[in-house]
Amino acid sequence: QVQLVESGGGLVQPGGSLRLSCAASGFTLDFYSIGWFRQAPGKEREWVSCISSSDGSTYYTDSVKGRFTISRDSAGNTVYLQMNNLNAEDTAVYYCAIKGPPGSRCSRVTAGYDYWGQGTQVTVSS
Repeated sequence: QVQLVESGGGLVQPGGSLRLSCAASGFTLDFYSIGWFRQAPGKEREWVSCISSSDGSTYYTDSVKGRFTISRDSAGNTVYLQMNNLNAEDTAVYYCAIKGPPGSRCSRVTAGYDYWGQGTQVTVSS
């Protein structure tokens, strides 16, 4: 069974950091581009970041550039999102997603991704 499981969310103060994990089972993450999305209450799901299956290139939405870092651990079949200097606007449920078929490019639209995890809550508050 193909599964994606996000973890690492929680409550942090502004300026703090969190590291989110996306653990895969049933398939190999190295074959796919992997995206991170987030959704705040009352808002549409927003693309945050992506790491490419082809050359490992990384991409970020403007609001998180310089603060967030996406990475891949091939041995652990896990993708991470390191989030630093968090602010209240980062509060959301964060999802990882897989873009198919194998070798597909990164994309910033939700329709381009085929498999999704259940999400992990990130709350930034003082």
